[in-house]
Amino acid sequence: MGISHYIKDIGRGKDGARALSREQSADLMGQVLDGAVSDLELGGFCLAMRIKGETPEEMAGFLDATHARLNRVPGNGRPVVVLPSYNGARKLPLLTPLLALLLARRGAAVLVHGTATEDKRVAAEAVFGALGVAPAGRVAAIAPGECAFVPTAVLLPGLKRLLDVRRAVGLRNPGHSLVKLMNPVDGPALIVGSYTHPEYALSMAATFALTGAHALLLRGTEGEPVADPRRQPRIEAFRDGQRIERIAAQDGPLAQLPDLPAIDAASTARYIRAVLDGHAPLPAPIARQADCILAEVNAHETQPA
Repeated sequence: MGISHYIKDIGRGKDGARALSREQSADLMGQVLDGAVSDLELGGFCLAMRIKGETPEEMAGFLDATHARLNRVPGNGRPVVVLPSYNGARKLPLLTPLLALLLARRGAAVLVHGTATEDKRVAAEAVFGALGVAPAGRVAAIAPGECAFVPTAVLLPGLKRLLDVRRAVGLRNPGHSLVKLMNPVDGPALIVGSYTHPEYALSMAATFALTGAHALLLRGTEGEPVADPRRQPRIEAFRDGQRIERIAAQDGPLAQLPDLPAIDAASTARYIRAVLDGHAPLPAPIARQADCILAEVNAHETQPA
């Protein structure tokens, strides 16, 4: 069928573009993920959406199509903590693996999924590799107390293709928001969403509320789903369309800056090992975030059936 008629609607510029319905968005994204569109159509879709911006209804439709095609990780009855890692490290060390391993040590089942979207940033896969954690070659159940890193291509090759458009055109597209909102688990999950700019906080919150997701949302470290070790960010919880502040943002100057490593994978891995072994202090914002995540997981388990 093609997606040119959708591009015609969304590609009329910021003021002239028409938003798609949830059903239309699901059809469009389904064709993109199935590889049923040409490279020219794919590029046109990405650029048109970059100019127009996604509505919550459109993002919900994109999620519908994605969830219908994902190779989902089997659930285990207890919520799996989902950490989408796509931004990587540019100025600060990538501490998403620290949060993941800390949560696993405290009994959570943790899924980190991601892929490198920019060559100049340090990606989660590199840090996990330096820690001796190999990327999964297939989806498999994650037991409580375990952490797995699953590359995006294993979850859905078509989604990896969509993310790779950034390397050709230099701009983000709906896929970069999609991966931070989706649930790759066939069962209960707690999605830890993160954003870099305030406008994405608004759109992600609206999408979580519309889809009834169980999620936490924070301004992460350079867009990663881990609290900035230098200052406590605000953390909000979403469940069944309800939105609640769990941790308030820190105001005022810092009393003391934490001693952080260089951003390369080897230095970051050594720092993470030192923290986990008790030889270096765990940054307080990350400790609070971990407590918040575990409280949400435990709250789910105490809800009536």
